[in-house]
Amino acid sequence: MQEQETRLLMLVDDEPAQCRLVSAIASRAGWRTVFARDAETAIAMLGTQDGMMLDAIILDQWVPGADSASLISELKSRRATLPILLMTSIGSNEAAIDAMRAGASDYIIKPVAPERLIAALSMAADKSKKLGELHPLTEKITQPLAFEEIIGSAPALRTALAIAAKAARSRASIFIEGEHGVGKEVVADAIEAASPRAKLPYLKVNCGAISSNLLDSALFGHEKDAFAGAFDRRIGIFQQAEGGTVFLDEVDLLPPETQIRLVRLLTQGEISPLGAAHSYRIDVRILSASNASLANKLADGQFREDLYYRLNVVQLTIPPLRERTSDIPALARHFLGRMASQPGLRSLGITDEALAMLRGYNWPGNVRQLQSVLFRAAVLCERDALTPEEFPQISAAVGVPGNGGSGGAGTNDGIGVTLYENDGNMRPLEEIEADVIRLAIGHYRGRMTEVARRLGIGRSTLYRKLADLGISDAA
Repeated sequence: MQEQETRLLMLVDDEPAQCRLVSAIASRAGWRTVFARDAETAIAMLGTQDGMMLDAIILDQWVPGADSASLISELKSRRATLPILLMTSIGSNEAAIDAMRAGASDYIIKPVAPERLIAALSMAADKSKKLGELHPLTEKITQPLAFEEIIGSAPALRTALAIAAKAARSRASIFIEGEHGVGKEVVADAIEAASPRAKLPYLKVNCGAISSNLLDSALFGHEKDAFAGAFDRRIGIFQQAEGGTVFLDEVDLLPPETQIRLVRLLTQGEISPLGAAHSYRIDVRILSASNASLANKLADGQFREDLYYRLNVVQLTIPPLRERTSDIPALARHFLGRMASQPGLRSLGITDEALAMLRGYNWPGNVRQLQSVLFRAAVLCERDALTPEEFPQISAAVGVPGNGGSGGAGTNDGIGVTLYENDGNMRPLEEIEADVIRLAIGHYRGRMTEVARRLGIGRSTLYRKLADLGISDAA
């Protein structure tokens, strides 16, 4: 097996506990960490031997000695190509936007989730791929959506949502399968919101973000002195969610001991906290999700068969974005509309050329990656609309900037009429109207009565417009 390459990380933070946590997580992925307690030390460290070998920098939002955006600008002025990640608190979108405008590659919400940090570091340091705008800015715009608000017309998605809406009203456990970033949590939130338990507790657990030796305690709780370091009694997540719902993400990563405990909960409705002499009866509904195929895990002996069938009473499969590229224009406009309400951002359009180009990309990170790419483009855009120029890495990956490639959009996706000039400004209304009429004439094969009816105007009005705009009825 190939030996893992060691990379060097500088962590700018003055909180010892957080420094220990971040460096421990980073070490799992082969990173060695050096520390700077304040802005002055961080800048000085760039000139040291370690500083010359850095692969990435992580800095806390509240770094002593400077505001984070100013420090990022200073660090980027000295080392322009060095990836910088910001650690920020929930709800600090404005600080994150300022940091990205100053040159940050990504930001991470505290408390830091191990798999999120490792993924961000991995992408930041992958110099073989120019992914400057593809970092998974996952913690953005988290308002839950109802089923009818979930964007997408692809048959596979609509089928999954129809099943989810029907199953939401039952007590059945629901398992959601799909690649990373397809929107499994969005669907889980919609299920919970449509269920009879909607007003009761709803707790979420990422099973891959908690170490296996702590996961049992987090889920089921423990009694005082149940194990070394258990100084107080802890109420587990399942008890906290009594009467409500628990969403277990990355359920395929549950360790064997936890799987056994979960089977008991699902079969008997009972849990036994670590160190407890008795069990508790609880009523909780479980939604679960996985990026990997649970069926494959079952076949490989990595997942219990009895647990598999109890979690998988209803199965939903969310298709990847590359299989529903026709949804990209609607998704893009939806995300841009929601981003416009965020502090520091404004309302932006997106050109037809940019949408066609986005459709031509493969989207390995799915809907979450699309949202991240749009967020970064919106932060940096100085025009009134996003053009292919705002997506340089996507352009390079697709091939020719503005070319939709194999995923190019057709008129059925609403991209048949260009609304924007190449500089991002709107085209004159007269030109847009002329294009719409030409498109309608071609679509209805010159049947002018049908063209007029579909455009909602009379035949005489249509012929007058043809004359005024200089359009032949042969289009």
